[in-house]
Amino acid sequence: MLEINRIHCMDCLHGLPQIDSGSVDVIVTSPPYNIGKPYRSYNDVRPRNEYLDWMEQIAKACKSVLNENGSFFLNVGGKPSDPWVALDLADRFHKHYMLQNTIHWIKSIAIPKADVGHYKAISDDIAVGHYQPVNSPRYLSNCHEYIFHFTKTGDVALDHLAIGVKYQDKTNVGRWKKASGDLRGRGNTWFIPYETVQIARVHPAVFPEKLPEMCIKLHGYKKNTLVLDPFMGTGSTALACQKLGVNYIGFEIDTTYVAIANKKLFKQKE
Repeated sequence: MLEINRIHCMDCLHGLPQIDSGSVDVIVTSPPYNIGKPYRSYNDVRPRNEYLDWMEQIAKACKSVLNENGSFFLNVGGKPSDPWVALDLADRFHKHYMLQNTIHWIKSIAIPKADVGHYKAISDDIAVGHYQPVNSPRYLSNCHEYIFHFTKTGDVALDHLAIGVKYQDKTNVGRWKKASGDLRGRGNTWFIPYETVQIARVHPAVFPEKLPEMCIKLHGYKKNTLVLDPFMGTGSTALACQKLGVNYIGFEIDTTYVAIANKKLFKQKE
């Protein structure tokens, strides 16, 4: 078994066979989307079938280390001119897992006040979050990505209220049979904004730490829970695990990204 609470600088296909079978409780990852992102050590423009075959290998290797009641949260998006890549990838994973939930990661949203309803806390139109503007008259800007929740059986129990939200209409607290307090399930639309940055990102596709944090909470966790990220990048999943007090193990082929992740982990631990 490889050392836990460490990001191993190696290809995940070499590392995954070194993890004990069934020892992982949660997998959270965001692999390259094959849409031309400028990674330091990876070619993100590969023939579609070659990319999908490679990712299917990883899906199978991950399945062998995931326990029977584990969850695999796969974050993947596309680009306006290639909307199928995420769905093609999910289809490959579906050969090996059950798709238990499809979550939509909302990065930006605009809601007119007239459509919100009569809530005292909301007094005007809402426009929050950030997205990459599209430079084409044909397409709309992508304001969301998928988080596919795969399991081995399709019937893994989840902790809905661990990522619950307060009721806007408090009369619903006593109206619904399952409402035991001022908290309801979030559902499958998660608004998680990127942090604004003033300089160029070192990694071209960093996801917010809140994303893996919410996935781990939704699955449910204990002190000895083990979380795997086969594409650790600059450490978002590891940082979320460290914050929650659970164990992690991850892989990343780029030494610079590993060094950045370790620096972040050290700083958070101080």
